[in-house]
Amino acid sequence: MLLRMSTLFVRTLREDPADAEVPSHRLLVRAGYIRRAAPGIYTWLPLGLRVLAKVEAVVREEMAAIGAQEVHFPALLPREPYEETGRWTEYGPNLFRLRDRRENDYLLAPTHEEMFTLLVKDLYSSYKDLPLALYQIQTKYRDEARPRAGLLRGREFVMKDAYSFDVDDTGLEAAYQRQREAYQRIFSRLGLDFVIVSAVSGAMGGSGSEEFLMPTPIGEDTFVRSPGGYAANVEAVTTPVPDPLPFDDAPAAHVEDTPDTPTIETLVALADERFPRPDRAWTAADTLKNVVVALVHPDGEREVVVVGVPGDREVDVKRLEASLAPAAVETAGEADFARHPELVKGYIGPGVLGRANTGREDAIRYLLDPRVVPGTRWVTGADEPGRHVFDLVAGRDFVGDGTVEAAEVRSGDPAPDGSGPLELARGIEIGHIFQLGRKYAEALGLTVLDQNGKAVTVTMGSYGIGVSRAVAALAETNHDDAGLAWPAAVAPAHVHLVATGKDQAVFSAAEELAADLVGLGVEVLYDDRPKVSPGVKFADAELIGAPVVVVVGRGLADGVVDVRLRRPVGGGEGRPQGEQVPVAQAADHVGRLVADLLQG
Repeated sequence: MLLRMSTLFVRTLREDPADAEVPSHRLLVRAGYIRRAAPGIYTWLPLGLRVLAKVEAVVREEMAAIGAQEVHFPALLPREPYEETGRWTEYGPNLFRLRDRRENDYLLAPTHEEMFTLLVKDLYSSYKDLPLALYQIQTKYRDEARPRAGLLRGREFVMKDAYSFDVDDTGLEAAYQRQREAYQRIFSRLGLDFVIVSAVSGAMGGSGSEEFLMPTPIGEDTFVRSPGGYAANVEAVTTPVPDPLPFDDAPAAHVEDTPDTPTIETLVALADERFPRPDRAWTAADTLKNVVVALVHPDGEREVVVVGVPGDREVDVKRLEASLAPAAVETAGEADFARHPELVKGYIGPGVLGRANTGREDAIRYLLDPRVVPGTRWVTGADEPGRHVFDLVAGRDFVGDGTVEAAEVRSGDPAPDGSGPLELARGIEIGHIFQLGRKYAEALGLTVLDQNGKAVTVTMGSYGIGVSRAVAALAETNHDDAGLAWPAAVAPAHVHLVATGKDQAVFSAAEELAADLVGLGVEVLYDDRPKVSPGVKFADAELIGAPVVVVVGRGLADGVVDVRLRRPVGGGEGRPQGEQVPVAQAADHVGRLVADLLQG
């Protein structure tokens, strides 16, 4: 394969795009791989499509290796299957909905569980047809409220989604493991560092799921890991629940005047001054913070809920949303407080919350952090301006309507499995696998006859890879200030061949070398532009990021060409020095170099 810069549809840029927030976005646009069409929507240019295709090829090879078969569904889908599973409503505003000229409802698919399920239902009816694994690589659509970071969070993206179909849970577990191992091979072949973490299933449903995250400071996902091997997305972390405490000798709860203490900090300071403890100073952890939020349910209903957490913790909205999915979580506004005058800002306590505490069926739902176990004693609001209640005992003086994982997770918190203190890190989600179970099969009636002729519901797994996101993830980890530096397996070309100067002999020699390399199976991007300066050509070569750069120029008079590797430069080191190679040996030398790079 030979590409020529003189005819290639590419325009490199010297300035960063104004909306670029992360290196992958900045460099993929500047190097001419993608072009913004609208917020969160990008056009793929020839260089970008070559990288995307190579990522897809790795995915296809590993899917074929485990027996998965490729299909392709439309992106424009009818409403009815999603209505049957409840996701027409559950997806809320993230779903692109539209109507045809006959007023029929359609959607742009965010994912295809329903369609895969119906396809198998249409064609298969016996246990003899299973197990089965199908997949597709296709464009998906989600109406992100805040698309950002280029390809990392877009409204249109390319995804590989695979689905397994089995008669029983044992088959599902085996299928899940095959996909999990295939994912490990895919990301290893692509050169992406990854961590496998426990995750929540969210709107997908199912009994369990895991995410594949690429650790990076710019990642949107926070995850934790422990020295003993525990790893989880922060939304999936469960709080170790303390043992209940005896409270027979606990003092009675008492309300005290605490003027001008609407915050935890002011309350602790006043408590230390006016109500000092005999054993130690008061801390924020002694207080119970009651946070008012609004849940927006998929049907549009708005529900005010109060979450009680220890005062030294903030409410993590992502964790709360994961616990209360499919509802979205918003900060309660003035209109919410106006509808509930019993809520006294800064002084909210359990007395006006929950059915058990108030005896009212229409009371505001009250959800407690798992640490608030019976016997724990708290300082919290007394539901009156300027007043707090001390020695309020959980289980004696108040209860919740349930528990919820909503408090922030911190470095040093104990791992749920006892494997040591947690460390927090950030990452980009590049894959997600689910044990769906029978949710979609039951909703859509996917059954097969077993060995006894009895109808059984099929159990399913779902396995996704963000293919276009993987391109961005690769760019995030393979670049420097000058540009991209692709691994050979996914680079748009193996070699960037640069002819410099005005001497026709240089261009003739470069042309011959290009032909020899192509004959050896090497992909070449040849900068044959006759009126472009060497400086611009070198800058473009570094920006575009092919793994090997070959320069035919002044050295030709001495019978040599310059061969260098395009490797990211960091810290204080300079650019790698080129290797002088005789012209007669250049093709074979570069061919071996490329072969070595492809083998890793």
